[in-house]
Amino acid sequence: MALVMLIVMNLAVMASMYVVLFILEAFFGVRIDSASTSGLFIFALLFGFGGSFISLLMSKQMAIRGMGVQLIETPRDNFEAWLLETIERLSRDAGLKMPDVGIFDAPPNAFATGWDRNNALVAVSTGLIETMNEEEIEGVLAHEISHIKNGDMVTMTLMQGVLNTFVIFFSRLLANMFSRDRDGNTNIMSYYAISFALEMVFSLFATAILMWFSRYREYKADEGAVQLSGVNGIYYALAKLGKIPPEQLSLPNDMKAFGIIGFLETFFASHPPIEKRLMHIEEIAKRG
Repeated sequence: MALVMLIVMNLAVMASMYVVLFILEAFFGVRIDSASTSGLFIFALLFGFGGSFISLLMSKQMAIRGMGVQLIETPRDNFEAWLLETIERLSRDAGLKMPDVGIFDAPPNAFATGWDRNNALVAVSTGLIETMNEEEIEGVLAHEISHIKNGDMVTMTLMQGVLNTFVIFFSRLLANMFSRDRDGNTNIMSYYAISFALEMVFSLFATAILMWFSRYREYKADEGAVQLSGVNGIYYALAKLGKIPPEQLSLPNDMKAFGIIGFLETFFASHPPIEKRLMHIEEIAKRG
């Protein structure tokens, strides 16, 4: 289901961008000539930011459907009542509107998403509920509420939009230069081949930058968790997660950056290593 939804979303993004270009030209006489440098930049800007913002607007529904999140409207047991009460208290302390709350069937993990600080979703997995005690779960919830408070979803979208824009712009600009023959004519096949290859290369650098920022904001969310619920909860929750093999904790690719734990301790990791996060929390605790 997650893959189907991702494909549908990507198709919707592409279709909507071409609809926008059609409307601009047909009704307002605005034609974006991607053959010119300024036109190419506007084209890259539309597609770079357009896809990111559409993904952000659809993020909550994508998460609910893709992860099979069951929203809690009326508590069915004491734990769900506690979960709602805890998230309501943490949200109030963080100055936020109560987010939607849900549970999904998966190994220990949790995530927050949504297009706005006051229109968000916090979801925890059944594995997390079974593995953690209430203090540890509260620490994880405080971490996710901190993501919402810090506006991480919007900030990540803006950064993704900027990076997408420059990937599209420079790959096509260079492709246009390298695909010309001696007479200055552009070879269309060469243009698209070079453009595609450059987009792949530039996307690797863009992803590395985006994931660097993702790791930075994880430290900030851990700091927020300490401020909202104290040191012990988030610390012992992370310590417990660190003992579980990473492959058993995986979220889908489009949700990893918003979970409590990430993978691949490389330039492309969405989260810092747990050992470093624990050391960071210890430093916070020492500072008081």
